[in-house]
Amino acid sequence: MENTRIFTTAFASVYPHYIQKAEKKGRTREEVHEIIFWLTGYNEKDLQQIIDNRTDFKIFFDQAPHMNPNVSLIKGMICGYRVEEIEDELMRNIRYLDKLIDELAKGKSMDKILRK
Repeated sequence: MENTRIFTTAFASVYPHYIQKAEKKGRTREEVHEIIFWLTGYNEKDLQQIIDNRTDFKIFFDQAPHMNPNVSLIKGMICGYRVEEIEDELMRNIRYLDKLIDELAKGKSMDKILRK
């Protein structure tokens, strides 16, 4: 039941929390966007449409232009789960994004966050 609710949640309803979390720690909206674009292949125009249309997380990830091939380098704990061990692809993608935003808020450099 919990997963279904997350999947049907509008990306736009969580997006402000990503921005707030980053800005509270001295990071920027632009850095959050860079992470989203790196992970999904979306661009600024796409992201604004997703927000305006209140696109849910399932569609957000299903229609992503391309998931970054380096997502497999994202490892560690997020929300009590080891991200690389999450079997459900959609939930794993959501947690990848959560993990990257978390790393941003913890002060990691963008090069490390983007696995360069």
